[in-house]
Order: sequence, then structure tokens, then C-alpha cells
Amino acid sequence: MLIARLIADHSDLETRLDAAAASFESAGNPLASASIIDAGEHVLEMRLAEGARADVVDTIDRFFAPADILVSEDEIVVPRLFVSDMDSTMIGQECIDELADFAGLKDQISAITERAMQGELDFESALRERVGLLAGLEESAIERCLAERITPSPGARVLVATLKAHGCRSVLVTGGFHHFADRVAEWLDFDRVVGNRLAVEGGKLTGALDGAISDASTKLAVLREEADNLGEGARVLASGDGANDIPMIEAADYGFAYYAKPKARDAANGRIDRGDLTAILPLLGIARRDWVEG
Repeated sequence: MLIARLIADHSDLETRLDAAAASFESAGNPLASASIIDAGEHVLEMRLAEGARADVVDTIDRFFAPADILVSEDEIVVPRLFVSDMDSTMIGQECIDELADFAGLKDQISAITERAMQGELDFESALRERVGLLAGLEESAIERCLAERITPSPGARVLVATLKAHGCRSVLVTGGFHHFADRVAEWLDFDRVVGNRLAVEGGKLTGALDGAISDASTKLAVLREEADNLGEGARVLASGDGANDIPMIEAADYGFAYYAKPKARDAANGRIDRGDLTAILPLLGIARRDWVEG
């Protein structure tokens, strides 16, 4: 059984549902049922007895886009683990790009960031190149950057707080830096943080990293480690936006691409293309009356 949930413009939802049902029928995968679930939002749930997940996602894109969606091969339940990327996911910025602005290098570094997120560059090489360009920048620029530039993404606090209230552990794992991630984790109340460390000497960035690289393989390893600690059967939620997030998105039961680059979006069985991060909650079946606000 494939279960597809979506939130879309509902002004002509019935017409689009009829068109999608006809498409499923012609492909030999007729809808078993379609209904609005009680999640405090207008969440349409469709069930199909068979079919490929990618085909279902493509059909939803064709008839309902822009939409926030989740497609699962099992009954959807509240996860016990949430593992998320930070930059452009839990916060609205790319920290290294904003920090580069204090060194007058934002355009140069953001161009490298974009190519890395698209999967066009090797992550480690791109990271080391960008960090190298920041050599000599005062460490105090990080505090200014945090205060002036870095903000949580819409819905981030409510998402983490609500998941926590429902017994879900949250881990922030980033290819970015602890200088930023530790503070973001405090703001959003994550339980654990994994990231890279910028080397500092004499109050200035050296242009190097201190310790092992946190990359796509790290994100996947952290997800697996945390899931193993919870035991068999615990559902896992992951969110990200770039190529570096693909392994953990694919490994999660509910892998969400948040306004993501094409490669990450194609790898995900959940997508946020329309709302903010709180859209994940009704797609998981958590009604608005059970959200933790403020």
C-alpha cells in the first residue's frame, strides 16, 4: 500500500483529484481511497494498492504543484528521531556565505556554495576552498554575523518543539560550523549537534578546519547511529535542501526536501514546496491543536 498525503491550494482540489485519479487508473494503479484527514489543515490522503513511489510523486507534481507532500509505503506515524541539515533548512541562510560578506568575498564564496549544493563540486574540496578564503578574518565577525544575519526558518521552532513534545529526539547535523550550529541548536532546542570546526589562532580564522570533516557520509552515519540507539521499528524523519543531504534523506522513513535543489528534491519522498516547516506536522498526522507554539 502506498500512502500519499499532500497540502495544496484546495479551491479546485476536487477537479485536480479527479484528473489525478484518472491518471493513476490509466497507469494501472487505481486509487483505493481518497479523503481529507483530521490534521487541522486541508490534508488530502490518497491510498493506492500498488505502484512505484516515484510515479506517485510525479503524478502529484503534475496535478497539484505547488504542494507539500509525503509518500510512504507504510502507515505514517510520528517519528522518534528527527535529523536535519542547518543552512537553508533550519535557518534561512548559508552561514559561510554570510560570513564571507564580512571579508568582502560573498559573491565569490556563494558561487562555490551554490555549485556544491547542486552536486556539481566535491563537497570537501569546495568546503576547504571556501574556508581557505576566510583566512585572517577576525573571529568576532562570527558573533556579528549571528546577531545580524542568521535567523531560523519559518516554522522551525514549532516543528522541533512539537516533535519533542511527541517523544521525538532532534539532531542538527551540518556541513557548516559549530560556531553557528551550536547557537542555532540552542535557539531551536536540538538535543545534539554535529558539524565542522573552524580553526582559530590569535583571534583570527586560520583558513583551515579543526578536526574531521562533517559531510554527506557523516550525516548518514549520525542518522544510522541515532536510529540504532532507538531500536528496531523507530521511524526516522530527515530534512535538507542540497546534494550533501541526499544520503540521509534517502535513508530516512520520511525524507523531506525543503525548497530544495533538484537532485535533493528528486531523492526525497517528502517535499515542502509551498508552506513553511510546520507543513511537515500535518503531513505526519499531527493536528494543529497538538502543536507547541511560541
